[in-house]
Amino acid sequence: MKSASQLHTMEELRVEIDALDGELIAMLAARSRLIDRAAEIKQGNGWPARIPERVEEVVRKVRAKADAAGLDADLAERLWREMMEHFIAQEELVLGKGDNT
Repeated sequence: MKSASQLHTMEELRVEIDALDGELIAMLAARSRLIDRAAEIKQGNGWPARIPERVEEVVRKVRAKADAAGLDADLAERLWREMMEHFIAQEELVLGKGDNT
């Protein structure tokens, strides 16, 4: 991947953004598969999908990583909270507590 300063046209920029979007999608798909496995493990242990302490731990880590990377930590937190809500609902389907509609 080229650095932003190496990109001189909108076309070049868009190519890099599209490539990065593809990488983000692949990473989210990998995270989703890990969540499926987490749901299986939680089911075997009798644990709930939502573990509030873990949610807040993830948020703290994400904010710190965002700060270190120069990304707005508030943005990162909003994105991760939304993503975690989706994945918690995904786990609840496996655990039989979600809406199957």
